[in-house]
Amino acid sequence: MGKWIIYLGLALVVIGAIIQYAPWAVSWFGKLPGDIRIETGRTRVFIPLTSMIVVSLVLTVIFNLFRR
Repeated sequence: MGKWIIYLGLALVVIGAIIQYAPWAVSWFGKLPGDIRIETGRTRVFIPLTSMIVVSLVLTVIFNLFRR
């Protein structure tokens, strides 16, 4: 289990570096068709349905590749 925690930590560092230093890599997040954005007066609601499905699919593929 210790190896998995180390791998998870390394993956988080890599993802954080990509988000920090390559903003073009995640500029699509929240702007896909199917993402719900409601802004009325002082209220803002943002539900990234499609973006979360894409992220889930990508992570599923990556984890299945590591499992094999």
